[in-house]
Amino acid sequence: MGDWTRRVRLRHLEIVLALAESGNISQTAESLNMTQPGISRWLKELEDDIGLTLFVRHARGLKPTHHGEILIAHARELVNYLDLTRDDLNACKQHGNGIVRLGCSGAVTTNTAPLAAAMLTEKLPQCRLNITESTMDTLLGQLAQGSLDIVIGRSANRLLPEGIGHETIYTEPLYFISGTMHPLAQVKNLEWNELYRYRWLVWPPNTPIRQELESVLLQAQQSLPDNAIESNSANFNLNMLARTDFISVASARTARRWQYFGLIAVLDLTLPVSGSVSAFWRTDSLKRPAVAQALDIIRQAADRTES
Repeated sequence: MGDWTRRVRLRHLEIVLALAESGNISQTAESLNMTQPGISRWLKELEDDIGLTLFVRHARGLKPTHHGEILIAHARELVNYLDLTRDDLNACKQHGNGIVRLGCSGAVTTNTAPLAAAMLTEKLPQCRLNITESTMDTLLGQLAQGSLDIVIGRSANRLLPEGIGHETIYTEPLYFISGTMHPLAQVKNLEWNELYRYRWLVWPPNTPIRQELESVLLQAQQSLPDNAIESNSANFNLNMLARTDFISVASARTARRWQYFGLIAVLDLTLPVSGSVSAFWRTDSLKRPAVAQALDIIRQAADRTES
């Protein structure tokens, strides 16, 4: 039969990804304007060609096997690469410098990321810059799948896949914050017991800033209140602090920026732990000049924004 990869076409990858997303042959056939027998026959031929079962049938439809998950991951990357090639060449046709897809966590959207974007558009005015804001776990997943080139945010305590580079671009302390009219906003030399008089608004488990908070609490021999509210939305947190006596936490640069605009107060409690912000990138993306320049500019922007 020869090498089956030589016979795979983009349409085949689209079928695999559609089956993985829907888990249903009927829905996949409808979405791709194909027949159910046609997809079933093609899938069987592909599995016979590879010599592995890719999907198993169950009561609710299809579920990828371990081998199927591997093929799906590679198919997703290949489709992303083709989409990126199209966008890069389209940008070049319009006398541009290519495209850079940047992911940012909330920790950098108030300072480093906007400054880096401004510097990049000044240096490469024809560069197409796509910005995505989300949590670090989501962003690093998108980076691994190939839908982002660079991610900047709180350093993630997780094993990175092969082909992902990273470096710490700065460290900064963590601050407790509140609304500007909070009873603790003007109190000097706060004690821990004073914080526990109010409810806390914290980031969800497994986020880097939550991990840093837990490290702070461990070192200070304190614990997270049982009635804390969890939120991964900076916008929600700001509005919640403005309307209630809740307290929350934020990275130093973010907190100082919000304080500068009169949105929050930084509480006077020194914390024993500093967190770090890192840049993560796909090593293959650095072959594209616009992405390599963007990474250098992010490093410069990090040096120019101070806590």
